[in-house]
Amino acid sequence: MLVHNAGVTRDRRLVNMPAERWSSVLEVNLASVLRTTDALLASGTLRAGGRIVATASIAGIAGNAGQTNYAASKAGIVGLVRSLAPRALAGHGVTVNAVAPGFIETRMTAAVPVLLREAGRRMNSLAQGGLPVDVAETVAWLAHPSSGTVNGQVVRVCGQSLLGA
Repeated sequence: MLVHNAGVTRDRRLVNMPAERWSSVLEVNLASVLRTTDALLASGTLRAGGRIVATASIAGIAGNAGQTNYAASKAGIVGLVRSLAPRALAGHGVTVNAVAPGFIETRMTAAVPVLLREAGRRMNSLAQGGLPVDVAETVAWLAHPSSGTVNGQVVRVCGQSLLGA
């Protein structure tokens, strides 16, 4: 089981974004996922029955103002999962999927201004933020043998977010 969960944000509007902010987010959130996966496949660590779950985001599906680099990196995860699943990894007996969290109540979202936080909570059909355990249980299901035929999917953990619908 491999879970790609590292991620950073370096938020700015694209017009004000230095190249370093763009590249650092793409490096951590996307390029490292491909390098790690390739290395583990080449070494034989990932073999038949293996599971890969990458963390995408609703921002990668719908975009997010002021987070162009982050949204692009998470959209890249979606494309990577969908491209790797039927071609590169299926031949190894390894499934690859992603989770796409929406507004999840974390230390990171606690730092968001209160009005934006409340908007994030209300922008889904449940009118509340998700919890880290919601994402963790989805990852655990994708890691479980019972999900062995689930491959190349992006599971949204967002309370039916109105963004990216």
